[in-house]
Order: sequence, then structure tokens, then C-alpha cells
Amino acid sequence: MSDQADRPQPRRASQPSAGTDIRVGLVGYGTAGAYFHAPLIHATPGLSLAAVVTRNPDRRAEVAAAYGAAAVDDVQDLWGRCDLVVVASPNRTHVATAAAALTEGLPVVVDKPLARTAEEGRGLVRLAEERGLLLTVFQNRRWDGDFRTVRRLAGEGLLGRVLRFESRFERWRPVPKGGWRESGGPDEVGGLLYDLGSHLVDQALQLLGPVRAVYCESDVRREGVEADDDTFIALTHASGARSHLWASSMAARLGPRFRVLGSAAGFVKYGMDVQEERLRAGMTPDAPGFGDDPEERWGELGTEGERRVVRTEAGGVPGLLPGGGGDAARRRPAAGGPGERRRGARRHRGRPPVGLPGHRRPPRLKPREAAGAGCKPRPPFRRAVRAGCPGGLSGRAVRAGCPGGAVSRAGRPAGQGGRVSGPAVRGRQSRRRARRAVVSASVQPFAASQPMGPPNRSSSTPRNCSM
Repeated sequence: MSDQADRPQPRRASQPSAGTDIRVGLVGYGTAGAYFHAPLIHATPGLSLAAVVTRNPDRRAEVAAAYGAAAVDDVQDLWGRCDLVVVASPNRTHVATAAAALTEGLPVVVDKPLARTAEEGRGLVRLAEERGLLLTVFQNRRWDGDFRTVRRLAGEGLLGRVLRFESRFERWRPVPKGGWRESGGPDEVGGLLYDLGSHLVDQALQLLGPVRAVYCESDVRREGVEADDDTFIALTHASGARSHLWASSMAARLGPRFRVLGSAAGFVKYGMDVQEERLRAGMTPDAPGFGDDPEERWGELGTEGERRVVRTEAGGVPGLLPGGGGDAARRRPAAGGPGERRRGARRHRGRPPVGLPGHRRPPRLKPREAAGAGCKPRPPFRRAVRAGCPGGLSGRAVRAGCPGGAVSRAGRPAGQGGRVSGPAVRGRQSRRRARRAVVSASVQPFAASQPMGPPNRSSSTPRNCSM
């Protein structure tokens, strides 16, 4: 008999028939299981909470009373009871529990972090691919109302090109709460970098795409704490945009939840998403207004001189959002309503941003008018910039000693007896251009000499953190 025949074959869970709910087995009924996973599973059409792994007598009674689910002692007791496994147990058990469920032929959803190391995570992915099973990570913060608002503003072009994304999960908790998340060592996979840092990095990737460079500072600030409680992450995205991310339990003054700076406008939002506090208060995810942000927490969009209040998008997972979820279900305030204050937010030169009512493209200026208005030179003059002329009109002018780029046909700079030719501007405008070019040329070496890396924000030696 072959070795393959001797090896025990995994038991694949029976597929639910049409019209039958998917039976979910939940591993763990602590904070994540009780306040997030169980209520969301129970409220989602098509899902049924069948069994929960917990040995705590009080939690077992709560599971039976609130959801009518069976409480079991071990993960192995889930096999045959469920069609899907959700892992919400302590971080150190995520890999082993997910691997056991995949081996039994069950698809798996794992709470963050998926694994302690990237290699462990890749091993789970390979196992799921070999078995042809679903494996995913629970990333509920993608559906926070404030982050959905940021994505909408960026997608509609109201920010222009996003240059910097700042995101914070900050608390003032100088006295530790205790528990494995704070007091456990590396084997417990605790600390803020694994915990809230997973959400911060995921949101940055969702908004700005792949990353080509990572910088990290991770520190332990409080007595009796073994895992990091004050962490800063800087990401440089392939697009050139930068993300600055903070997770801290030692923030005596809280910063904005989001500050997003773009080429046309910025967006600032204070206060946490409301879903977690409402789940902890016992509100169900399918209750009316569950993900609605109170008006006093709405953010502001605009520039330093002109800004307007922006209503926060409704938060919640797609299947439970008003109107059935998805992008089409985003609730937009009606024109003139409380969420549409001061829609005439203006950019430079007195024009509203592209996409807002009243926007008109400025008339195209002729070359001479553009030069007088301080606009960038037209494309044919880019050769002059490459030739070393800050004025951008003629490389010959630099060799002739004219920083402004205006040169006569006789080869002498403008103002020295030569007649100005081409697009160069005569008289007073030419002298202004020359002065601007001299200032620009003197500033460039100073800017090039400045350090480009993030500042040292910690008294301790920063260390590189593996994402």
C-alpha cells in the first residue's frame, strides 16, 4: 500500500446548499471575538454563528444566551460543526490554529496580525493555495467612516495629488492595563506595531499603493511593559507619496486621526471612528445609524485660507451599509444640507478646486503674458533648464553671463546693448526675471544639502522594523 493511502485524508466540510447559512466557528471570545467578530457574524445575512471556542464559564453562558451558539473547549471540536473558521485567539496562536483549520479543509479568516513573521505568513498562504481554500485577514478598519471619507476625497480629485498621508492611533494610558498585549515578550506577538500598526499600514497601502522604503522607530516607554507602546512608521510609496503613521499609548496630547496633504487641498479629521465604541456599548452593527459620525467630529477640507466641513462617510462592512453596501451606498448629503457648507472653497488665483461648482479652466496665456505672470515656461524651453539656465529661456544666456536667460542676437546679455530676441521679456520684466533666477540659483544648493530621512524622534536608537 502506498504512503499516500496510509496518510489520513483531510475532511472537507460539506458545502452549504443554496438558501442555507454558512456555519461559522469562532476561535476565541475575548475583546476581538466578543465585541467585533460575534456581533458582525450574527448581523450579516447568510452567516450563522454555530460554535465558539472558549473555556470561560461566563463567556460560555453569554455565547449561548446572545447567539444560541454552542460553546466548545478546543479547536478540534469545531470540525464537522462549521463551514468557515474565524481565528480571534491570542496572536501567538494564529498560525497554528489557521494551519489546523486549513488542513481540515476549512476556509479561514484570521484577525490581525496574520503571523509573527513574513515567512510564517507565506507558509499559510502556500498551504491555502495547495488546498484550494480561502485564507484572508480581518481588516475591518478599511471600512471606518473616516478612512472611507479620505478615499472618496482622494478618488474625486479634491485633494489634488496626495503628497503626505498622516494617520494616528493614539491614547493617553500612562498606567498599563496588563495582559499579554503589553506584558508579553516577543513570543506573545504583542505590542502596538503588531496590533494597531497592522491597521495603519494596511490603510496606507490601500490609499497610496506599494511601498519601496520603510523606516521605523519602536520603543517601550512605560515601566512593567515588555512590548512596544510607542511606535512611528514612515513609508515611501512607489508613487513618491509618503505615509507617516503613529501608534502610541503615551500621547498626552492627541493629534488628528488623519491629516492628508495634497497638491490642491488638505483634509484634517479628529476623533476615532464610532463603530468600536458603539459595539462595546452593545449597539448591533445592523442598527440604524450605527456607523454615522456625529457632526462635531466631521473633518475639514481646504487650504489655510479657505476650508469647509465635510460630512463623514457612513462606516460599516459592505453587507451592512445603508443601501446594500459598496461604493454606490455611500451617503452623500444633499446640496445645501448640513454636510455641504461653503462648497465654494477656493484655490490660488481665486478659483474653486476642479470638480466643485463654478470651476472654469483659466484661459491659455500667450508666451509673453505667461512669462510676465510668473508661469512655468512652455515645453520648448525645458532644454534650457537642462543646460543649466534657471530662467528656462536659453542655455546660451548662462554662458553669456545672464542668469535670467534673456540673451541678445549679438551674444550679449539683455541690457548690455544687445537687442532681446525670442520670448525674452524687455525692460523691467526682464530685470525681475533675472532677480528671481538669481534667488532660485542661490537656494538650490542649500536645498540639495539638507538631509532627506525622517528626523530622530526617539531618544533611543531607532531600529528597522520588518513589515
